[in-house]
Amino acid sequence: MRKLSYVGWFVALLLAGTLLIPAPASAHHSAAMFDHDKKVSLTGTIVQFGWTNPHSWISIDVPNENGGTDRWSVECNSPNNLARQGWKSTSLKPGDKVTVVIHPLRNGDKGGSFLSVTFADGTVLADPTYNAHPKY
Repeated sequence: MRKLSYVGWFVALLLAGTLLIPAPASAHHSAAMFDHDKKVSLTGTIVQFGWTNPHSWISIDVPNENGGTDRWSVECNSPNNLARQGWKSTSLKPGDKVTVVIHPLRNGDKGGSFLSVTFADGTVLADPTYNAHPKY
């Protein structure tokens, strides 16, 4: 019976070790839930801005035709990508009066995918990278 050499053992351990290294997850959820053919402007008051991974979120109260408000939930890009566009975790604060432009949800629920936000003073924050290539 032939014995395995040191080189043989090294190669066997190296191959076994590569099986233990997890491969990076390259999957991402679909953006098919958003209607990329439509844009909706929401003028209202920021309730919350969640600077969280994997996506930041904006909650905004928008006046409705009945004299009340509707709470909309808007998905934004990740904090890392937003920071590259000049955003900060404090860019949106509760009480800010803004107009947010979104791609709405296809099912008609009060939500969408972020395109831009315009503040009362006319300042605009956007993220051109997020919706440039929808991930279907």
